[in-house]
Amino acid sequence: ERGIPCEAQPRIPVSYRGRPVGEYQADLLVDGQIIVELKACKAIADEHVAQALHYLTATGLRLALLINFGAPKLEYRRVIR
Repeated sequence: ERGIPCEAQPRIPVSYRGRPVGEYQADLLVDGQIIVELKACKAIADEHVAQALHYLTATGLRLALLINFGAPKLEYRRVIR
């Protein structure tokens, strides 16, 4: 509705020490800058945050949002590299 570009399941290049090593498929990519990871679990765990940090490091992006639909109330966490 607001015209914010959003892409579902985009393939994002992943590099290690400046060399391409593959691709990562995010759940959503907003405005080409924000990785959105969707979860359906009891709670967002430290492992989910660590996973998001690894995605950010590998892709060179700075911001990720973890959104959990499995908790009694919607839960989200912002992860910054």
